[in-house]
Order: sequence, then C-alpha cells, then structure tokens
Amino acid sequence: MHHDTALRAAARAIFENVYPGDDWSPVSFDEAERFRTVHYRNAVEAARMARACFTPEGARQLALL
Repeated sequence: MHHDTALRAAARAIFENVYPGDDWSPVSFDEAERFRTVHYRNAVEAARMARACFTPEGARQLALL
C-alpha cells in the first residue's frame, strides 16, 4: 500500500486511534503493516470504507474506468 500515501496515512491514523497502546496492539503501525496483522488489515479496510464516503460519486465512476 506504499503507493497510495493518502490511504496509508488514513490507515495509520485509524490504527493509532483504535489501537492506542500495548493493551490493544503490542506492535507499532509499521510492524503491523510488515506482518499484515489483523489490526492492520482492519485499519486498512476502515480507511478504504472512509475514502468511499468522502469520494464524490462521479470521481468513483471515473476511477473505475
């Protein structure tokens, strides 16, 4: 996901806010990304869902073409 910096930044923000410390996730975002942990995958999916909410319908249609 390194090629989509905006999506990665959103996933990091979600990860760090949903899993704020050792109680939730014993690894940092970078480690979670490297190991593709369930916490990381959940943060990425949440970022994708959020992007869809903020992307205008016309832009989504153009992206599909």
